[in-house]
Amino acid sequence: MDFTLVTGGAGFIGSHLVEELLARGRRVVVIDDLSTGKRENLPQNQNLTFIEGSITDAELLKHLFSEYRFSTVFHLAAVASVHRSVEEPLYCHRVNFDGTLYLLEESKRVGVKKFVFASSAAVYGDLPQLPKREDMAVKPQTPYAVDKYASERYTVNSFNLYGFDATALRFFNVYGERQDPSSPYSGVISIFIDRIKRFKRGEETTIDIYGDGRQTRDFVYVKDVVGALLLAEEGKTAGEVYNVGTGKETSLLELLETLKEIVGELPPLRFLPPRPGDIKRSVADISKISSIGYYPKFPLKEGLKRLWEWSVKT
Repeated sequence: MDFTLVTGGAGFIGSHLVEELLARGRRVVVIDDLSTGKRENLPQNQNLTFIEGSITDAELLKHLFSEYRFSTVFHLAAVASVHRSVEEPLYCHRVNFDGTLYLLEESKRVGVKKFVFASSAAVYGDLPQLPKREDMAVKPQTPYAVDKYASERYTVNSFNLYGFDATALRFFNVYGERQDPSSPYSGVISIFIDRIKRFKRGEETTIDIYGDGRQTRDFVYVKDVVGALLLAEEGKTAGEVYNVGTGKETSLLELLETLKEIVGELPPLRFLPPRPGDIKRSVADISKISSIGYYPKFPLKEGLKRLWEWSVKT
């Protein structure tokens, strides 16, 4: 009996992936240490097994890969914060790099058919060329970006060295339901939505912008990211790296204008100094992943509308 392993499956992106896998009738095992993920993000389902634990626990992983026959591993577990990696590089390295290597070794040992690794657009750094293409130079500027790049090289080189079917996806700025706004390291959209909700309740709050607000990102809705993950599993993608974004560049000020169209009045804006490691401009070239059938289905305004409607119910 084959199972699918999702590391970090109780987290923001992972839980959406788990939902879709279960909807397709797959048997899913989730491992998550719940440092940022939440058990309530996952549905009750007889085809779902949840294991609370860390990917840095090599003995636990060895036991897990011996007990279950995994056909696919989706590796999403990470300390998903550039800024935390600057503050705690040793801890983040252990999770973001060592954990990946443990998983690759176990996957290779038992003959996993497909390994899909969630990398990050952070690997491109602040090189000026736009849009970002998979074959261009990289310049990782933070411990988070360095670990993601090293992990993706280990992942795709596993195919070249061992014939192991492994793929890396460079996520750009993912947003959507269940992204936790409570941490200062959270995605900017989830934080903006949280401040707007507080403002609508009559609380005194501001929307904080680090820099001048003209910095740009490629914001991609979580359901489109799930689609990319499944395409990477299904397609002939071994040994390859793919961008996952929309191909559209949006500044924070433009983002706020779109939010204003959806929700009405916004809280006051407060401009603060830029944070270390922040990139000024970023947008994906998605032509490579489009060649295997990916196209983003959710324009920014529609994705934000869905997120806002969900957030007011929670």
